[in-house]
Amino acid sequence: MSFYGAGQFFVPVETPLPGITTPQELYAALLECWGPETCAPRMRAQWTVENPTLGQCSVTAFLAQDLFGGRVYGIPLPDGGFHCYNVTQGKIFDLTSEQFGSVRLSYAGNSIQYREEHFAKQEKYERYLVLKKRLFELRK
Repeated sequence: MSFYGAGQFFVPVETPLPGITTPQELYAALLECWGPETCAPRMRAQWTVENPTLGQCSVTAFLAQDLFGGRVYGIPLPDGGFHCYNVTQGKIFDLTSEQFGSVRLSYAGNSIQYREEHFAKQEKYERYLVLKKRLFELRK
C-alpha cells in the first residue's frame, strides 16, 4: 500500500464492515470497488485500473469518515476545487494520494470540507452511494 499515511499505526475501530477496522484495510477493499462510475466525470476518460484512485478523492474521504470518524480536509487545486483527505485519531491519511504520482501534496493548513457542500452536486452524491454500496456488498 502506498497511499499517504499507510505506514502509520491506527488503533483498529469497530465498523459495520467485517475485516475493515483500519484505513489500510479500507484501502485494500476499495481497490475492488473503485471504477469509472465512481470517478469524477471530468477525469473519467483518464481513469484506468493502473490508476484506480484517479478522481475518487471526495467520495472516498467521506466514506472513510463514515467508518472512522474524524474530519475531511481539502488541498486547494489550481482549478478551484479541492483534493480531499482524512484526519482521524490525530493522523493524516489520503487513500487516493496515488493518483498524483510523485507530486508532493501539502497536508498542512488546509480547510475542512463538508459533505453538505460536496454532495450538493447530485452526481457526486450518487458516486458516493455507488462506492458505498459496492463496499458493503463486498463485505457482506
